Amino acid sequence: MAQTIEFKRPDGQTVKGHLAEAAQPLGAVVVIQEWWGLNDQIRGVAQRFAEAGFTALVPDLYRGKSTVEAEEAHHLMSGLNFGEAAQQDIRGAVQYLKGRNIGRGKVGVTGYCMGGALTVLASTMVPEMDAGVIWYGLPPLEYVDASKIKAPLQAHWATQDGAFPIASVDGLEAKFKEANVCYEGFRYLAHHAFANETAQGRNRIAMTQYDAAWAQIAWDRTMRFFGTTLA
Repeated sequence: MAQTIEFKRPDGQTVKGHLAEAAQPLGAVVVIQEWWGLNDQIRGVAQRFAEAGFTALVPDLYRGKSTVEAEEAHHLMSGLNFGEAAQQDIRGAVQYLKGRNIGRGKVGVTGYCMGGALTVLASTMVPEMDAGVIWYGLPPLEYVDASKIKAPLQAHWATQDGAFPIASVDGLEAKFKEANVCYEGFRYLAHHAFANETAQGRNRIAMTQYDAAWAQIAWDRTMRFFGTTLA
């Protein structure tokens, strides 16, 4: 069952989100959108998590806006306060799911592209977070205080990523290692957004390319990870 809900941020403001409920939930995850907004594709991701046994909540970071145009997506992303989104919207979503005491009461965070970057930030800013899976996205390294990360992390990177060069991933992983973060990272011979099934055909933007084989492998790894850390 999927529905639009409202939840409270730590500062008391109300945020809407898309909730996909698992029939027999093992745990719960907050799913963070790509730069396109809360669209049908990310709703589908939430539904896939629900069908796998994890109730999923997608916070509406753009407050009802979404787009299929890269220029508008960049404009929307540029207008987002990433720190506030992590500390307020995402933390509020985690707290909402925690309050429902689903499964063992544990809540993970995962996100794609922009959502991957926000997953990294959330790991440093959301103490209630129990695990995180990062998909091909990271913030500027100077904003990552890895010493604050307590939850185990998994990540999926594309070695041919034109948006987040693999050299920046090297820097992030060095920070994780220095801070003794419980982390496992996987690299795929793929392009940006390799797990987004809409990143194919004439309408995809040039730096993206869906890869069904790598996407399935990364999904299976994610399921095993969340099954271990949340369920």
